Amino acid sequence: MSRRIIRLALGLALSIGPAAPAAPVDEPAPGQAKPSRLRSEEDGWFDLSAFLDTAHGFVPILVPITEPAVGYGAAGAALFIDRARPDARPGFGRPTMTAVGGLATENGTRGLLAGDVRQLLDDRLQTLAGVVDARVNLDFYGFSKDPALNHDPLRYTLEPLGGTVRGKYRIARSRLWAGLSYSLADTKITFDDASAAAAALNPPERSRVGGMTPSLTYDSRDNIFTPTRGTYSEGSVGIYDQALGGDTAFQRLGLTWIVYLPVHSRVTLGIRGDAAFAFGDPPFYMLPFLTLRGAPVLRYQGEDVAEVETEVRWQFWKRLSAVGFVGAGSTWNDFEHRADERSIVTGGAGMRYELARKYGLHAGLDFAYGPDDSAIYIQFGSAWARP
Repeated sequence: MSRRIIRLALGLALSIGPAAPAAPVDEPAPGQAKPSRLRSEEDGWFDLSAFLDTAHGFVPILVPITEPAVGYGAAGAALFIDRARPDARPGFGRPTMTAVGGLATENGTRGLLAGDVRQLLDDRLQTLAGVVDARVNLDFYGFSKDPALNHDPLRYTLEPLGGTVRGKYRIARSRLWAGLSYSLADTKITFDDASAAAAALNPPERSRVGGMTPSLTYDSRDNIFTPTRGTYSEGSVGIYDQALGGDTAFQRLGLTWIVYLPVHSRVTLGIRGDAAFAFGDPPFYMLPFLTLRGAPVLRYQGEDVAEVETEVRWQFWKRLSAVGFVGAGSTWNDFEHRADERSIVTGGAGMRYELARKYGLHAGLDFAYGPDDSAIYIQFGSAWARP
C-alpha cells in the first residue's frame, strides 16, 4: 500500500513553493478594465486558466474523500501548474506541476504527501519525485477467492514512510520514453487481531521495500488532465531486493494501455486495460489489486490481476459533460493455472465541469456501483490520470 500512496504523491506532482514562473499576463490599456482571472472572456463562465497563467497561479484543492476502503474524510492540497504551451503537439509540452497536501478520514486514516513533475532539457527529460508519511486503516480480504476472509476480513493498519524518484528520457524526439525509477519505503504493520493475522499470513511487524523499475512509455494524449484523443501505454518491470534497500526479494510486471477516441466533436470514448503480475515473495500489501471505480482499494487482491474499463464523456452543453463507465476485472493466484480466480463487474455515471479550458482540465463527481456497495468519487482531471 505504501507504494500506492507514493504514486498518489507523484500524480499530484516534492518541491515546496510555486512552479517555474510564467510569463507575465499582459496589462490592459489605459481606461480598459483588467481581465478577470477567474472568468473566461470567451463565454463568461468560471474558468481558472488565466489564474494558472500567473507567476503564482495554483489550484487550492479541498475535496471530500469517499473511498469505501477508508470511509469519509477530506483531502487538501496546493497544486501549482506551470503555464501551458498552446503550440505544443500532442505528447509534447507537458506542464510542470508541484503539490503539497494532506488527508484524513473518519476511520483514522491520515497522511502527508508532496510531489513534483518537471520537464527539462527542452522537453527531452521528465523527472518525478514524491514522498509520503501516512497511517492507513484497511481491511484484509485475503488473496483472490478466500471464502473465510472474503466475508470476515481482518482489520489492519499500514504506516508507510518513504519516497520515489523517477526519470524518463524521450527517445529521438518521438513520443516514446525510456524510464527508470527507485522506490524505498519503511512500513509498520499492525493487525487488530494478531492471532488471526498470524494464522492467515504471518505478517512481520515492519516491512522495508526497496526496488528499481525500468519502464517504456508511449504517450500521444492531447493533454494530461482530461484527454480527448491519443494513447498512453506503458510496460514496467519492478525489481525489489535486499541489495536495493529492502528486506525481501520479489518482482512485479505491469502493463497499461489507455486510448481516447473522439467519436464526435463533443463525445470522447476512453478504453483502459491494465494487468499486473507478482513473482517471488512480496509483502501482502504489495500484491496487485483491482483499481476499478466501484471496487474499494485493496479489496480484490491476487498474485495476478487484469482489468478493463470503458468510459464515454459527452460534453452536452457548454462546459458541462455527462460521463458513463463500466469495467470488469479478475484476480487469481498461480500465473499458469489461474487458481482461486475471482471476477467482478462495476459501473456508474458522473458529471464534469470544464474548470480550465486552456489546460483541458475538467472536474466533477462519479457515482459508481460494484458487487459490495456504491461509492462517490471526486475527479480532478481524468479518472485514469497519468503524469
